[in-house]
Amino acid sequence: MHQAAPRTPKYLADYALPDHLIEEVELDFKLDPTATRVAAKLRLRPNPKVAPGGRPLVLHGENLTLLSLALDRKPLEAEDYDLRETTLTIPEVPGRPFTLDIVTVCNPEANAALSGLYRSSGTYCTQCEPEGFRRITYFIDRPDALAVYTVRIEADRDEAPVLLSNGNPMEQADVPGTNRHYAVWHDPFPKPSYLFALVGGNLASVSDSFTTASGRKVALNIYVEPGKQDCCDWAMKSVKRSMRWDEERFGREYDLDVFNIVAVSDFNMGAMENKGLNVFNDKLILARPDTASDADYASIDGVIAHEYFHNWTGDRVTCRDWFQLCLKEGLTVFRDQEYTSDTRTGPVNRIASVRMLKTHQFPEDAGPLAHPVRPASFIEINNFYTATVYEKGAELCRMLQTLLGREGFRKALDLYFERHDGEAVTVEDFVEAMADVSGRDLSQFMRWYTQSGTPELACSLDYDPHTKTAHLRVSQVVAPTPDQNKKEPMHIPLKLGLLGANGDDLPLVLEDGTALEDGLLEVTEREHVFTFRDIPSPPTPSLLRDFSAPVRLTTSLDADQIEFLMMHDSDPFNRWQAAQTYATNLLTAAAQPDGDAASGKEAVRLAKALGTTASEEALHPAYRAEFLKLPSESDIARELARDVDPDAVWQAGETLRATVGRTARPTLTDLYTSLAPSGPFSPDPEEAGRRALRNAALDLLVATGDASEIERAFTHYREASNMTDAITALSILSHLDAPHRDEALQHFYTRWENEPLVLDKWFAVQARAARNDSVETVQALLSHPKFSLKNPNRVRAVIASFAQANPTGFNRADGGGYDFLASAALEIDRFNPHLAARLLGAFESWRILEPKRQASAQATLQRLATQELSTDSYEIVNKTLGRA
Repeated sequence: MHQAAPRTPKYLADYALPDHLIEEVELDFKLDPTATRVAAKLRLRPNPKVAPGGRPLVLHGENLTLLSLALDRKPLEAEDYDLRETTLTIPEVPGRPFTLDIVTVCNPEANAALSGLYRSSGTYCTQCEPEGFRRITYFIDRPDALAVYTVRIEADRDEAPVLLSNGNPMEQADVPGTNRHYAVWHDPFPKPSYLFALVGGNLASVSDSFTTASGRKVALNIYVEPGKQDCCDWAMKSVKRSMRWDEERFGREYDLDVFNIVAVSDFNMGAMENKGLNVFNDKLILARPDTASDADYASIDGVIAHEYFHNWTGDRVTCRDWFQLCLKEGLTVFRDQEYTSDTRTGPVNRIASVRMLKTHQFPEDAGPLAHPVRPASFIEINNFYTATVYEKGAELCRMLQTLLGREGFRKALDLYFERHDGEAVTVEDFVEAMADVSGRDLSQFMRWYTQSGTPELACSLDYDPHTKTAHLRVSQVVAPTPDQNKKEPMHIPLKLGLLGANGDDLPLVLEDGTALEDGLLEVTEREHVFTFRDIPSPPTPSLLRDFSAPVRLTTSLDADQIEFLMMHDSDPFNRWQAAQTYATNLLTAAAQPDGDAASGKEAVRLAKALGTTASEEALHPAYRAEFLKLPSESDIARELARDVDPDAVWQAGETLRATVGRTARPTLTDLYTSLAPSGPFSPDPEEAGRRALRNAALDLLVATGDASEIERAFTHYREASNMTDAITALSILSHLDAPHRDEALQHFYTRWENEPLVLDKWFAVQARAARNDSVETVQALLSHPKFSLKNPNRVRAVIASFAQANPTGFNRADGGGYDFLASAALEIDRFNPHLAARLLGAFESWRILEPKRQASAQATLQRLATQELSTDSYEIVNKTLGRA
């Protein structure tokens, strides 16, 4: 079990500088599947910023066998140190620089937690963030302990012909008289232990090069399992595109001679930004038109960019402690979002980012797991790789760019890098650079980092025809959260426009004559009234344009005004949001007890408006496709916020989809026919957008339930020339009770049973299908010969897809979905606590359910709380119950 670690919270307020600093690290690995020997030489010195005195040296370590220990080359005996399960303490060390030699043994083959050094399909690899390095050797394993690393790796040449680590290659040769060989790597840039990486295995590579803005040539390599080289072309293009974009947009140039990526099949995360040696889940590298969907191509591009951008926001400048995680992750998510907007379709990317924020982060803020972007405490840091830290953290950077302007934000970021290159820093250091460049007082803005919860903005507009003025009343409230009862007003950038009767934007001039060229207001008090002059007639307000702040917005707009915005708003995000708001109002009403079905005249009105927008050829096809995607079940549950009946929510959605499909059928049919593929596959935004629009039309056509449309979907599957079309059709069919469903599923399995990443899609499609037998389906999938609890991708495909993307199945009235998740997570928790805790996060919104389901979910959580849980799962279960 993983119960040994203390379960007392760690607090930001308790941060203290390390007593000792590690300046240089020399590591010598002799790789062996079950007994890898690690010899570490650490050059340490007392921290001059800490009061002098005889302070003991405390090193972290887990699951290690200590073979020897020497201080300044003098061997230490057992009585000279204190060895415990998670620490190694040397009570007496010199008050001057000294060296420590440590020799340990670890077992990569037995490391099912996938943290530290482990094996994936025979390949040695590491994952050290956040605290995996302590599973490799005894160390000051914290992010503010930066050192320069030199690494020697030795292995059997047949088993591991490729040996990689951080930095630049220095030497490689055979070990005389053996079948072993070695390689030496040196990283000249100081880094924390969480950025250490090692890979050794039988790998094939795809190579290229990139010439930086200053003329340096960088060798690029992507390492994959032999035979997968033909799936790396898109990934390599993404690497080069990211490198060029970061130079042009943020002036950040790559700094090593080589940039290596390794794709592995067993990985707890998506990817890891280890300096110069990024390790990726192979699903975020490998792509061919017949095996990867457009969503896969977009994810590969975005995640490669994200990990590469970490070279500066995370590697060169890192976080002082894990409470500052948002400093690297939120900022880098913002950077990858900007990259995607610049290189693909900006409005569509913004919609996708906000949809993810609302789906994952808003419920987190509203539930028992709420925490600030920079948490004040945690029990297990693995549990804080959350949507709040990542997605909301990115929104904070976006707000700063909105307040400072794009040029001002770039200058501030330049100052941040100039001041802190090679340092481990805090959120205050980042915001201080923003304040110093802009000359603004950002002390109130800091509340975004320290207060949890989603602010609510209530806005109403009054028009005075006599004075030709419009009065916008804005109030803000931040509701109490489990971790914080009292909230202070936030600094909220509110972008807006006022639309005239013809749909054009009116000039925005405040009462004092100030012209708002960018339409930006700053809300800093609990109540504001903004008065606009020279308004010729009652305007329609377009509020929170481009989703300028991560808030919940309520307005007094009626259905006519919302429809007007849906047809005329010049802000692409708000035009889409108007359609979502109109549909959400229908669906929330329909999902209430005795609510009217979402099939009346208002639903028909919406359908006609959606059809009109979907036919506007001046709009990008991907943007038009977003209009045809109605609010999800989680969207409606979030708006209802109490007494949610998932079955009623699902039924309301299906009824509205059928109404839209029937009403707009001629338009949808025309779109489906006219957008048929006519050339070779391309993942570029235009072609991907055409596929997205055609598939969105197909989905609504099938929602009518008409037999001919179901036949159309089956034909679409059979004739698909790419994975995007095939998996879309399979997903549509998977929800149906029709012979074509089973036929398509069997055909897909037969074709792809030996392609693990594609087979994950087959598992996931079934786990997400909203059917009465969905619990029995996922239970059967766990017994499938191709399923393994030890493979995170397969677990996510089945268990996570069911718990997070199948609300009616997971929340089945008999509690079967809750029991299924609890049982599976408990078994996984015995060997991979990180993954188990992630799965258990699906219970976070149990309190908004109707009483029967609420009681069932609570009972399941209470049963889990009595079990012997890892620290990871213990924290999630008890916080979800309101106990921690």
